[in-house]
Amino acid sequence: MEFRIERSALADAVAWAARVLPVRSPVPLLGGLLLEAEGGRLRISGLDYEASARIDVDADVPRPGKVLVMGRRLLDICKVLPEGPVECAVEGPRFTVSGDGARFGLSVLPLDDYPAPPPLPPIRGAVDARRFAAAVTDVAVAAGRDDTLPVLTGIRLELDGDTMTLAATDRYRFAVRTIPWRPTAPGGPADVIVSARRLTEIARSLARSGEVSVALDTGSAGFEHAGTRTTVRLLEGRLPRHDKLFAMRDPAVAVVDRARLVEAVRRVAVVADGDSPVQMTFSRADASVLLQAGYEDDVASQRIPAALEGAEETVVAFNPAYLTDALASFAGPSLRLLLLGAGQRAMITDDTGPAADAEDGDATNTPAGTGGVAGRGGVAGPDSVAGTGGETHRHLLMSVKPQLT
Repeated sequence: MEFRIERSALADAVAWAARVLPVRSPVPLLGGLLLEAEGGRLRISGLDYEASARIDVDADVPRPGKVLVMGRRLLDICKVLPEGPVECAVEGPRFTVSGDGARFGLSVLPLDDYPAPPPLPPIRGAVDARRFAAAVTDVAVAAGRDDTLPVLTGIRLELDGDTMTLAATDRYRFAVRTIPWRPTAPGGPADVIVSARRLTEIARSLARSGEVSVALDTGSAGFEHAGTRTTVRLLEGRLPRHDKLFAMRDPAVAVVDRARLVEAVRRVAVVADGDSPVQMTFSRADASVLLQAGYEDDVASQRIPAALEGAEETVVAFNPAYLTDALASFAGPSLRLLLLGAGQRAMITDDTGPAADAEDGDATNTPAGTGGVAGRGGVAGPDSVAGTGGETHRHLLMSVKPQLT
């Protein structure tokens, strides 16, 4: 086996495939990357028990063949290689990498014991890469981090008609994005849970143009884009449905400049120790919102413009980290906050598009109890997200009891 390739192309391909390699594994071969060179193409593959990754790049291939080497060691070598063309070859029991006078050797691992990569599930359709990557990033902030509740560490991926819905919750917040997608194969709706960490890695690796092919079966999901392919094992279980939770009857509605609100939260949260909340007092008469945080003499406050409808005054309070995550997931110039009051649900949306009309839904408001947002809510209204065929972004937070007066 022998091939030649530019250092930057090799380094990028190795880094992309190596991201699925386990940090520690009882099976040393799973730390390997499989390199296959043939017909002017180099294919690099890696896998563990949960995911696999494969990438194809152009290369000059004088001698076709394949080799298995330790992936992270190869990645370390690629990072320090000089810029320019790189020559790689199998020489007996060693895989050599050389370029511009630098030369490295790696032990060759046994190919016979390396597991076969999982096949790509049937392709169901395609979605815009930039839009998909942004949607995954927006909802992943609400996914749980507790591995004792695996389903809450996932992102719900629902396909229904020409709409893709992505949703995540850790029981205290619930983020949902719907985006259009293009079905290319017959089949009914799909509703699966994919690891948020894995799906975020996939989103980050996507180029910002073109389409991503989405593949699904009963046990795995797959994604193909621009010469790359990833499969990931599905998580068992289901997330709570968001339709009822997101239906809100007669909320107070506040509209505020997003950038000014983000900056104000960041500023007053400096004195919010631990889970100490940031309190927000919206006033219709003053057309403003007063943000406050802290206790006793260690306090901070800032007032910024805000429009309020549906109430003369509304007071809510949020965990500052959760609120910051939610606000950072939006990009529009202004935000609309649907507020039911202290200790109840609050929804953040862009102040444009279908999501901005949520307060018009004819839904029954059930006061929130304890234990987070998941599993509680009213009766679904006509503004249910699934199947709208449009693009929406909603982030539900639980308001906590205000600490300041």
